[in-house]
Amino acid sequence: MRLFILMTLTLFLMGCATHRLPELKPVAEVDLERFMGDWYVLAAIPTRIERKSFNAVESYKLDTNGSIDTTFTFNKGGFDGPKKRYSPRGFVREGTGNAIWGMRFIWPIKADYRIIDLGLDYRTVIIGRQKRDYVWVMARSPEVDDETWCRLERKVAVAGYDLALLRRVPHRRPAGEDDGS
Repeated sequence: MRLFILMTLTLFLMGCATHRLPELKPVAEVDLERFMGDWYVLAAIPTRIERKSFNAVESYKLDTNGSIDTTFTFNKGGFDGPKKRYSPRGFVREGTGNAIWGMRFIWPIKADYRIIDLGLDYRTVIIGRQKRDYVWVMARSPEVDDETWCRLERKVAVAGYDLALLRRVPHRRPAGEDDGS
């Protein structure tokens, strides 16, 4: 009976062990100057605050102290919904080729923020987290062609994310606005 209880307890504790995910590898190097500017959020496994986002844009500006001034804006609930704005600050982790940041929404907590895919032309990017709880697929314009989208979606899946949780973020440009390309 003791052996049975010991085996049952051992199996139970093994089942409770934390499953360690393989490292979510960032890109080798990020040119911060080229990375700065506006990025349209095309899709995300969203945080609670962005679940009903429309026209989501993440903007980065390199500060003189080396941190990243970040502005995240979107319309909540629809294209005409209230405009929301958040201003976290990014801190590049040394020795990571500028590809891993700590993103601080609330002092002193810095959330894991990894640039896991970056187009050679700096037109597309995928941001992930080691926990694989959130991911953001972004581009310099609010739309990409089907081939580019399929490539990005495949990379999200290969990184270990559940594509069923990925939400495409709707975008609508105001009349007469140019995409800058």
